[in-house]
Amino acid sequence: MMIDCAIIGGGPAGLNAALVLGRAKRSVIVFDANQPRNAVTQESHGFLTRDGVKPDEFRALAHQEISKYPSATFQQGLVTAVHKQENSFEIVVAGQPAYQARTVILATGLKETLPEIEGIHDFYGKSLFSCPYCDGWELRDRPLIAIAEEHAFHAKLIWNWSRDLVICTNGHQILTDEQKEALRKKEIQVIEDPIRALVGKNGQLERVIFANQREIQREGGFVFTHLFQATPIGAELGCEMNAQGGIVIDQLGRTSVPGVYAAGDTSLDAPAQLIIAAAAGSRAGAGVNADLVENDFR
Repeated sequence: MMIDCAIIGGGPAGLNAALVLGRAKRSVIVFDANQPRNAVTQESHGFLTRDGVKPDEFRALAHQEISKYPSATFQQGLVTAVHKQENSFEIVVAGQPAYQARTVILATGLKETLPEIEGIHDFYGKSLFSCPYCDGWELRDRPLIAIAEEHAFHAKLIWNWSRDLVICTNGHQILTDEQKEALRKKEIQVIEDPIRALVGKNGQLERVIFANQREIQREGGFVFTHLFQATPIGAELGCEMNAQGGIVIDQLGRTSVPGVYAAGDTSLDAPAQLIIAAAAGSRAGAGVNADLVENDFR
């Protein structure tokens, strides 16, 4: 059976695209491997009417709302490849028969790697986070650390939530003298020594130990992660990529490949926030429907 749109990824972008397309009477399947990058997230913030929502609760509510539209369905499974055909796409799902779709929305999101620091995984998602807009309020006015092995000067943003801030580059010499002076004037301490370990209990950071045995007391903070595409499907289809490794899209989620759209964090051009990803999914859904209408008129 030929469906109107295959949505690969069941995060906020894919789910909102499914809602828009379901309401447009389009046949759509959301393929979800259930491997979200925010698996460590306990609460999501910044989404109006859903501030502080637990990811599982958000997902359950979304599924409930989308299920009201009979042409929108869900399929558990990992999409391993998408093959472009003459007027459609073949969706290859591990352990399942292939699906056929007129269009594809890549809402596959990103993966991330953390700095190689002993103990960092014990605190990530509990007292160390990646987005100050998502978790800065909860850490406000506390002694914080920003761990940044690149773009360290951007960590000054965290100063907005706490004046007691230490920026650590974990042994990387990446700040200019001018940047260090600007941080010093705001009483932001910079430590360029390698970090040996992070110490605390039950996910709550307490101390940072450096390779030279120096220790500082911190109660939480933020870590700059390295982000990359969760799947190579976009690149394999020939989608144009930007300098950051994100998929290039227009205002309605169209990629450089006709019939292929992308939504959410895949573009790497906006903060990784729930509400931004959902809005991108809404735009991509509208883009798919508009283009299908145009195609049917031809």
